Amino acid sequence: MAALRCVLMVTLIWLGVASPLRAQTVGGFDYAPEYDFSEFWAATDGRLFQVIVAGNPFPQWPLEQVKQRLLPVMQANKPRPALTFTYQSPPEELRPSYRLVLVFSLANDLTAARVCAGQYFLKPPTPGQAYVFGVYCRNDLALSQTTAWTPASGPDDPRLGQMFAQLFLVLFDDRRWQRSPFNPWFAR
Repeated sequence: MAALRCVLMVTLIWLGVASPLRAQTVGGFDYAPEYDFSEFWAATDGRLFQVIVAGNPFPQWPLEQVKQRLLPVMQANKPRPALTFTYQSPPEELRPSYRLVLVFSLANDLTAARVCAGQYFLKPPTPGQAYVFGVYCRNDLALSQTTAWTPASGPDDPRLGQMFAQLFLVLFDDRRWQRSPFNPWFAR
């Protein structure tokens, strides 16, 4: 009985210590039937990948400064292809047009279809909390979407990098790419 109490105490202490390390949270996810990781890989590997940022998670900072400080954080936590994030639009219009849209402090009625169509509805940001709606778009079609949030004091907060790493794992899920004839979960 004493050993059980000791294990229980150690577990509770560990959970109390480890909870700040797991401060980022990723919400649910949604993939369009057209989502294909191999298409994402082919479109981004060794290329520039446009990111559109709407909203400012840190209103005490100018938006352009936040965006410039977020870019290296995103790049350090990027998904597997050898892509380079950029805010610049391609010099000529590409078809299909692939992009990542990050909407910070989104309104409750914002949908991924609206985001890919260029409509962003925002609400005032919550101080000390970065909340983002990430949408991977091809033209006006939302291929994948998820939300993520973490407490963060600024764009250089390490928790923000951890949040982006988790967000990219969900948005650009390669498990849908790994198919096997012996595994019906990955069959089309």
